[in-house]
Amino acid sequence: MSRADRTPGRSPAGHRPHPRSSATFVDHVGADGVVVRLESRRHRKHQRPATGSTWWAPAARGWWIAVLFAIGSLLFALGSIPGYADAVGARTDTITYFTGSLFFTSASFLCYRETVDAASPAQNPHHRRFLTCQPRRIDWWATAVQLVGTVYFNVSTGLAMADNLSARAAHQHVWRPDAIGSVCFLVASMLAWYEACHGWLAWHPRSWAWWITLANLIGSIAFGISAVAGYINPATGQVHNIDRANTQTLIGAVCFLAGAVLLLPERTEEPRN
Repeated sequence: MSRADRTPGRSPAGHRPHPRSSATFVDHVGADGVVVRLESRRHRKHQRPATGSTWWAPAARGWWIAVLFAIGSLLFALGSIPGYADAVGARTDTITYFTGSLFFTSASFLCYRETVDAASPAQNPHHRRFLTCQPRRIDWWATAVQLVGTVYFNVSTGLAMADNLSARAAHQHVWRPDAIGSVCFLVASMLAWYEACHGWLAWHPRSWAWWITLANLIGSIAFGISAVAGYINPATGQVHNIDRANTQTLIGAVCFLAGAVLLLPERTEEPRN
């Protein structure tokens, strides 16, 4: 948080984007009319005082975001472990992925809700609206695109459970949604990285947000490589490189798991002056 830009004002209590501020900051207007510039991620993640402990806080939304992302990541990692599909069968393997995608979507929904609730009263009075468009907020874009990506993963992994899919159907309804979902994750992770670092290049190893967004960015790149390697030929139904696809999925899932776990100490860290 930067206090260099404290200026008196007559705006009502709340917060608002400053017309000359970076997309990664928000100006919070206190009841006394004093404007304090806050990092948008910190403002969003600390809207309310942290409850519970770092590792156990079921009453806190941020805790559930971390836990749901972690479970989804674990299931994706499990599904991509070499030998797992052979041990449990192809159908159980696809069910594992589908279940993991549902946890991803649940966590992404809460992330989006968290972002919407962090909007200024002018953008979302009394936090009543869920479907809002806030194109000037980088965090809104990041969480909205991420949520769309998880839905595409739901479609891909859900339809992968169908029996006797034709080669063309597998290409269109399994691989294509997976590829789109991977692109969405990459875009969302890049935006989240930019928000946390206030730019594309940064070195902040003492920041939880830096490590979280870095892990998620690497995970998204791995998922993207997996989607390319997992290309399904619409004529033959053959997967381009199943081993590489599984390896990259495993790498991505482990990175997402690390990012999810680090959300827990970020939630309870003390505010910086």
